Amino acid sequence: MLLAIDVGNSNISIGLFDRNRELKFLSSIDTDSRKTADQIGIDLMNLFQLYGYDLKDLTGAIFSSVVPPINFMMEKALTKLLGKPPMIVGPGVKTGLNIRMEVHNQLGADIVANAVAALEKYPAPIIMIDMGTATTVSYISQQRSYEGGMMFPGVRLSLDALSDHTAQLPDIALQHPKNLIGKNTEDCMRSGIVYGTAGMLDGLIDRLKETMPGQSPTIVATGSNAPVIVRYCRNRVVYDKYLLMEGLYQIYQKNK
Repeated sequence: MLLAIDVGNSNISIGLFDRNRELKFLSSIDTDSRKTADQIGIDLMNLFQLYGYDLKDLTGAIFSSVVPPINFMMEKALTKLLGKPPMIVGPGVKTGLNIRMEVHNQLGADIVANAVAALEKYPAPIIMIDMGTATTVSYISQQRSYEGGMMFPGVRLSLDALSDHTAQLPDIALQHPKNLIGKNTEDCMRSGIVYGTAGMLDGLIDRLKETMPGQSPTIVATGSNAPVIVRYCRNRVVYDKYLLMEGLYQIYQKNK
């Protein structure tokens, strides 16, 4: 069995694949760079116990990270649990992805894994949206090359900034708005952030489409905030919850 982990700015996503490539569970814990290797190991052991799986059945592990301070402890914890070092998505790891960025290592490991999975599952060209702490919009060309993209604050980050920097606006949960036009403060905030983000994504998608005349791109979205937002986009957007995990699985198989 393969343990796949992605360390994000807000959460650590943890997935377990069996030998038939079936994802047996997908869970998450808070990202805390202060944790020791033993604490991370205990978190992972507790997850395996919760879902009824045995750590002894693990044959390998792979992780990607956009939080460098936690990488050493994560590697140490996984090495202790597996008895061998995990595979880390980074320089020297084969992905099969042609990255046309000016500086390759500036592209987040999570975006690399997403792009690897997207190219296997969907026809190019692809507009790929990852909605986590930050929202990234990536363009993968018809020639199957990662061409670059755009980035802006994520939905939760924008909501937190709104409440943190105003005296009377409350913290609110990210939920589907009741109506387009809100009738109280919370509804106004929720409608603004959901419809506003969906409208912004539609605008970026439409501008990207203008750069590829005669082509019909696949638009795929992933990330924790995507399910709430993409249903309000006017473009057809496919939501893929497991894109990142499947990308990590594929990268592991390419380098095993």
